[in-house]
Amino acid sequence: MTQLGQHPAPSHAVAHISDTHFLAGNRRLYDAVDTQANLERALHQLERSDIRPQALVFTGDLADQGEPEAYARLRAIVEPVAARMGAQVVWVMGNHDERQRYAQGLFDEEGSDEPHDRVYDVDGLRIVSLDTTVVGYHHGELTDAQLDWLADVLATPAPHGTLVAMHHPPIPTPLLWAMDMLELEQQDRFARVVAGTDVSGVLAGHLHYSTHSLVAGIPVSVAAATCYTLDLSAHERLLSGVDSGQSMNIVHAYPDRIVHSLVPIAEPVEVSGFSTEHRAAIEAMTPEQRLEMFSSKTSPFNLGADTATETPQ
Repeated sequence: MTQLGQHPAPSHAVAHISDTHFLAGNRRLYDAVDTQANLERALHQLERSDIRPQALVFTGDLADQGEPEAYARLRAIVEPVAARMGAQVVWVMGNHDERQRYAQGLFDEEGSDEPHDRVYDVDGLRIVSLDTTVVGYHHGELTDAQLDWLADVLATPAPHGTLVAMHHPPIPTPLLWAMDMLELEQQDRFARVVAGTDVSGVLAGHLHYSTHSLVAGIPVSVAAATCYTLDLSAHERLLSGVDSGQSMNIVHAYPDRIVHSLVPIAEPVEVSGFSTEHRAAIEAMTPEQRLEMFSSKTSPFNLGADTATETPQ
């Protein structure tokens, strides 16, 4: 495929999905939200698209009450889609998950109350699944042992760098101060471990809205939930959960950076477009011809001509 811009193709694509909050028996969350339908819609959009992720990363709160049947159903939905796309599945613990049932339901392991931290090799891109949960609580913590383990993992750089996937994001939440009570505690300790390493990005969830920041100069991307989101413009509400605005993130990795793109979960109505059937004609053009056709405000393309017949050769 001809490179049309100044950047080469990314080395990796990762689909970042968060907070599915499945319930056993496919019960509706708050008697209102069809969590399974929302996730299936997201996966359908992903599979029908031209995006071909090498990994599907789920950053926690997979089952709302840690029920075994909820994990089994989630796995039965996700794994066939991942297999068809040739993608690895990366699960991350969230505060609504239960450690033993999480291990049993998603990894066929006996499990324990110890943190579930794992390392995945995705075609040279290292993804670390870091368990920030605290048994019996909703806020997040990282133990000394976990931070030592993470430092040891990061001591050796990966061929294409590292992404850390965790549930509680290590950033402020200025638009939703009620979440301060449920944040990752002692975030500075995590920052010191990842500073100066090959970590190019941190993927997180928990907040039920999409937001971005930095930790130790490293980009942090929080994916909004697929179940329900929080209305950040609600008046006189500590929290306002709404059945709208669900989305997933697509992360593209380049040698010197990562790019996060938000993809709404919806069936949009197209109001304008340009078919891929024109790709071959565009690739056959010189860079100068492409600028004149697609950048010039007076070109046939920008004046609404049929580029299928009027693209210069």
